[in-house]
Amino acid sequence: MISRSISVVALSLQTVAAFAQATTPPAPPTATPLVAPSASGTRSDITLAKFQKRREKAIMAADTDGDGKISLQEWEAFQAKRNAKGDAAKSFGRIDSNHDGFIDRAELDAFFAKRFARLDKNADGILTADELPGHKTAPKPEQ
Repeated sequence: MISRSISVVALSLQTVAAFAQATTPPAPPTATPLVAPSASGTRSDITLAKFQKRREKAIMAADTDGDGKISLQEWEAFQAKRNAKGDAAKSFGRIDSNHDGFIDRAELDAFFAKRFARLDKNADGILTADELPGHKTAPKPEQ
């Protein structure tokens, strides 16, 4: 009688183990995003890093000699090619924060971080389409 009870318990344990292996484990909880989605939730939302990267890529096109920094002459030629309004030397001076006569990536990052902060009206760390109306960095609908 005891051996029969042991056999039933063993068979029950094997059945439970087999059933446990056959079922799918519950999905792990999803990771919490580092940045909360904006109210608009559109693809046009831009983070500071994305904003800096886009603008830096566009501006560094002025570095025609490829030395990683932009001289005043390169800047003036770049602004003329873009038909930019205003005084090129004055805009160069605003970006060249250490006044060494060159604009480097660190100065661009700092300059665009300040611009981003001004545009980010609700200070949530994300620029939405309504915060960028008519701005040069406003994303195109296809992006």
